[in-house]
Amino acid sequence: MKKIHATAVIDAKAEIGEDVEIGPYVVMGADVTIGSGTIVQSHAVFEGFVTIGCRNFIGPGCVIGAPPQDLGFSADRKTTVLIGDDNIIREHCTIHRGSAEGSSTTIGNKNFLMVGAHLGHNCQIGNNVIIANNCLLAGHVRVDDQAFIGGGSTFHQNMRVGRLVMVQGSSAFGKDLPPFTMAAERNAVFGLNITGMRRAGFNAAQREDIKAAFRLLYLSGLNLSQALEKSATENFGELGREFFEFVAEAKKRSVCPYRGKKDREDAAKEI
Repeated sequence: MKKIHATAVIDAKAEIGEDVEIGPYVVMGADVTIGSGTIVQSHAVFEGFVTIGCRNFIGPGCVIGAPPQDLGFSADRKTTVLIGDDNIIREHCTIHRGSAEGSSTTIGNKNFLMVGAHLGHNCQIGNNVIIANNCLLAGHVRVDDQAFIGGGSTFHQNMRVGRLVMVQGSSAFGKDLPPFTMAAERNAVFGLNITGMRRAGFNAAQREDIKAAFRLLYLSGLNLSQALEKSATENFGELGREFFEFVAEAKKRSVCPYRGKKDREDAAKEI
């Protein structure tokens, strides 16, 4: 049974699923769809074309579907926000809809956006991603599955954060972050997210495959093009190939450089 507070302003055309709870002073436009079991707390605002799946939690003061912060955006464009199932979106998060006609800002399933996170237009968030307090993602940022982004971090437009990346809080990035890495400060990779890989169930052989790929890219003394060329001759497993496929796709913008130990030989022995 739906529970909609008397002070909520819900357009009659909005589609509200079963067992949805909507708190005080929520504002919801005509083109909004909310799936069953979702909880929307007080003062949240939904505008434009927004589709939200089932069993989500939307905290107080969130703004979802606002126009993009793009000077070229035209208000007559049909753009959307698409959110999957079982996400937690805490208080005061802002999620802007797409910019180009027909485009979307998308969030998958089982993600956790903490207080004050901002997702700019056309961001793509995978599944099981954690974005801590006050992170800022500019337009067209992609974050792959199981990444963890520390609080207060910022991300330049059109960049990508790979799978299972761990980002230290208060960091800033304008280049892509390869999967399975640990990143911090400004555009810097410091090593591999070994703990995250273990928690994700990667066995020793899989972790060694990723380590070998990391050593080739960052610790071999080769430049990016040389490392990519050599990677094609190496007998990497599935995860090592995934690592270098990401790097190949990121070649135009490039990937964040290694800023770990000065002695690469020592670092190579540890990784």
